[in-house]
Amino acid sequence: MGQRLSPIEMIGRLVGFDTTSRNSNLALIEYVADYLRGHGIAASILLSPDGQKANLHAILGPDRPGGIVLSGHTDVVPVDGQAWDSDPFTVVERNGSLFGRGTADMKSFIAVALALVPEFLAAGALRIPIHFALTYDEEVGCAGVHGLVPKLALPATHPAVCIVGEPTEMRVVNAHKGIRVVITTVRGLDAHSSATHIGVNAIMYAAELIGFLKRIAEELKGRAQPNSRFDPPYTTVSVGTISGGTALNIIARECHFVWEHRIVPGSDEDEVLGRFRDFAEHEVLPRMRRVHPGSEIVIEEMAKVRPLVPLEGSPAESLVLALTRSNQTYAVSYGTEAGIIQSDADVPTVVCGPGSIMQAHKPNEFIALSEVRACEAFMRRLYEYCRA
Repeated sequence: MGQRLSPIEMIGRLVGFDTTSRNSNLALIEYVADYLRGHGIAASILLSPDGQKANLHAILGPDRPGGIVLSGHTDVVPVDGQAWDSDPFTVVERNGSLFGRGTADMKSFIAVALALVPEFLAAGALRIPIHFALTYDEEVGCAGVHGLVPKLALPATHPAVCIVGEPTEMRVVNAHKGIRVVITTVRGLDAHSSATHIGVNAIMYAAELIGFLKRIAEELKGRAQPNSRFDPPYTTVSVGTISGGTALNIIARECHFVWEHRIVPGSDEDEVLGRFRDFAEHEVLPRMRRVHPGSEIVIEEMAKVRPLVPLEGSPAESLVLALTRSNQTYAVSYGTEAGIIQSDADVPTVVCGPGSIMQAHKPNEFIALSEVRACEAFMRRLYEYCRA
């Protein structure tokens, strides 16, 4: 006899695993696999290349094409330095909400789907299969989902619809921006700060590169589409961190900064990075090398999250609108795994899950119990659709 937990109890179990992206998620994945196997559902654990993390894939119902994927990431962002009023990895109920890291982003969606498995099994056989797809390292560039895509793309069980349960307050999101994350390292030549003519100040040249990004960002604002559903309605560019130098009186030999741009679907995904590379290699680097031939500008792409391009009237959009009893779709500026699943696994995908993105990544992250109940109702309607 398999475990029977309420959705709230299952949320508590999943939040109790500290799956901060820097940690392994294997304990959570193994728990879910054991839970599903206890209910007679075979679960595949797909290890990361280093064996320290894993995705999970399981099918409830017949092994045939045309199923519906319930997809969610198991990792969470760090709590370091945040002022929490309670243990982030112990769910606490207060004032009609559940507090804990991952309650909103996005373990509650996964927990509700898993907790209702015994109820679904007792209700009768499915005509349409339901896939459970759990991933790792979404919060650090959607790295893990690529290992799951081949499983979803298998012709024998190829799904017709994917629902990524990121927090949308159970609204149907059919479009989101893409994300490119880049680290740029500038290496010059150190010298005494009084001898600026013989040194190459990496910080000064990095500042010039950042200024160029700022100019691109301002230009992109001017391309905003007046009827866009995105907020803001244009591709954005932002520098997140910068470090370099050793002392005030030493010309900095090295500086690196990490930056991102969030791309409106349909835009040229390579434009910003291409222009940046061209400026760095043809405008800035030659001036550095006139002083020190060994100067370098190294530009490395750390992550690439595909945009979710809207497929108006797709099976995913039509089904989830019906299940949420809604007639409106939304676009969001944050990224998810949905664009990768839709493009690489060729599965029409939407984003729809309980909770608010405004609570994600914050201290005292929470999900309202009303959102959990709304997700439960959604899952029950989904099951009836798959059984009918």
